[in-house]
Parts: sequence; structure tokens; C-alpha cells
Amino acid sequence: MTAPLFDRVAFIGIGLIGSSIARVMRRDGLAGSIIACARSDETLNTALELGIADEVTKDPAVAATGADLVMICTPVSTYGAIAAAISPSLKPGAIVTDVGSVKASAIKAVLPHLPEGVHFVPGHPIAGTENSGPESGFDTLFEGRWFLITPPPGTDQGAIDKVAELWTRAGSNIDYLEPEHHDQVLAITSHLPHLIAYTIVGTATDLEDHIKSEVVKYSASGFRDFTRIAASDPVMWRDIFLENRDAVLEMLGRLSEDLAGLQRAIRVGDGDTLEALFRRTREIRRGVVDAGQHIPPSPEDEPPSST
Repeated sequence: MTAPLFDRVAFIGIGLIGSSIARVMRRDGLAGSIIACARSDETLNTALELGIADEVTKDPAVAATGADLVMICTPVSTYGAIAAAISPSLKPGAIVTDVGSVKASAIKAVLPHLPEGVHFVPGHPIAGTENSGPESGFDTLFEGRWFLITPPPGTDQGAIDKVAELWTRAGSNIDYLEPEHHDQVLAITSHLPHLIAYTIVGTATDLEDHIKSEVVKYSASGFRDFTRIAASDPVMWRDIFLENRDAVLEMLGRLSEDLAGLQRAIRVGDGDTLEALFRRTREIRRGVVDAGQHIPPSPEDEPPSST
């Protein structure tokens, strides 16, 4: 039997992402033992009932004691306090990693607290659903999806390779980005779309009652997609926007300028400008499909045929 990749793994937070990678570890024997840390008894009991943890605790320091791998799966605003709490418990050679959507601030929050000989390998799985909690996880969540590793300069290569191997075993494609570049890319591919979804759904909730009820009743695929995105964890996304504010504000400024141009085109009846944009953006969708980074739609979500 193949030896585990890690003898002892500690999860600080065991929601959708943490419980999904824990399931992979269980399935493939990648961890000798798993301990889960969370704030609520309900979450910890669920982790035990699901069999994705051998032990549970509410104390991050207890969870980190003796762990070969500590995976932080909590909102980004908690990273500094968690790193400070687990620091005295970390053994030499331990690897600390995370799954957060913002990397530059993660490094600033965690790295200063880690003792010498402990390695921090920041990472970000480009995968997820709008659901949360350990019961929402599944072991195929990461198959065919990207896992981005954003190691700060001087990170131990052996630690990077072990984290990459873990996510490769989960079915992910691995890539490496500088932290600041990662944050700029994700600001437009993930963070801004979520902000738009929250805004559109928020606008719908402020409509008059008779219109709002019909918006819900007759929701087309576009609005349904926005509601799915807008159902994501509010605390996690609050932190993402605050921690990546510079990149998000830059992309939001560009979007505002583009929207002003479209507003003018609609007002003056400039169909050529609208059609040119729609044709150009259609190519982006084709590129996403060609790259395998799409989820095939159900029949009712197919766009209307061009008859």
C-alpha cells in the first residue's frame, strides 16, 4: 500500500473547499489522519459524521500540533489571527497552505507569523459552488480545474512540489503565478463578476412587489446564473473585495467606462457599436469552452437559436 502524502493534516475551516479536498485525501489515502478545526459544534459534528475527519477541535493551535500540512480554509480576514495562533504549535518542516481567492494579502497576513523552518505555500483552487458547509463537499470538485500556486520568493521547492502533488491527485491542473498578478487576473475573472451579480440581484430585490414577483417567476438563464453566484458565502466575498480592493477598483473603473460607452450607443441607436462588442465577446466564450473551463448547460439554459 502506498504511504500517505502527509502523516497528519489539519484543516482550519472545513467548508465546501476544505471538505472536498479532505474527501480526496480519504479516497486516495493521502493523509494518515485528519483533524478539523471550526467554530461551531454543528460543523465539527458533521465532519465526524461524514467521516472526513478523525478528530475535531475549536482551537487552531491544537489542530496544528504535530501536523505535516495545515490548510487554512477560512475567510481571508481571519488569516493573521490564525497564523499567530498556530505558530507556536507548528513543527519544523511543516507546510502551511490556503485556498483563498486573494494571495498578496494572504502572504502579508501569514508569513510574518511562521517560525523558521515552516513553509507557506499559498494556493487557490478555481472551483466551487454557491453552497457552503462540510456537507456540500464532493471529491470530484477539482477535476479538470486549475489550482494556482503563488509562492513568495524563497519558498522551499520541496514544499511547493508536495502541495502541487496533492492537488494534482485531486484532478487539478497546476499553474504558478506571482501573487499580485494572480489578484489582478482574479479581479476580472471572478471578483468583478460576483460584484455585478450581487448588484443585479440586489437591484431586483428593490423593485416594486408586482415586478419583483414576476422577475422571480420568469427568470431566464441569465438571471438564474446571477442568483446562483449571488448566493455565495457573504463573509468570504466581503473579505475578498476588501482584501483585493485595489485590483477590484481598477477593474470596476474600466467597467464603468465601458458601460458609459454602451449607454451612449443605446441612447443614440448605434447598433454597429453594440454588434461589434457582442461579436468580440462571443469569441471569449468560445475560448473558455475550448479551454475546458465551462460547465455544459442543461437544455433549458441553451441560448435561443438564431432563426
